[in-house]
Parts: sequence; structure tokens; C-alpha cells
Amino acid sequence: MNNNDEPKLSPEDQAKVDKFVSTGVNSVERKPFRPLYLLVMVIIVLTILSGVSYWIAMDAGLV
Repeated sequence: MNNNDEPKLSPEDQAKVDKFVSTGVNSVERKPFRPLYLLVMVIIVLTILSGVSYWIAMDAGLV
């Protein structure tokens, strides 16, 4: 479909769309996504879980 073939909204419908987009979930300010912070948190959690599982294995006499 070409851009010329796309239907255009009436001004009333466009106003409704603009109002909806500016409310609710779309209007909440969010902090920027920080992938390195997420990676560090995942590594910390995995390290803690690995340590706990190793400790349980040692306590059970498996290691």
C-alpha cells in the first residue's frame, strides 16, 4: 500500500487519537532504558543463586 492510498483521519478523529495518545500509559515519564545496569543486575542475581546452590550441594555432601 502506498502512502497516497492510506486513509486520512477527519479532524475530529485525529483529535480523539491525539487525546488518547497523551493520556494513560503514553503520558507517563519514564527513565531511559539502561542495558548495562540490567546486565549487571542479572550477573549479580545469577552469582547469588549459583553461590546458594553450591552451598546446598556442599551441605548435602555432593561437592
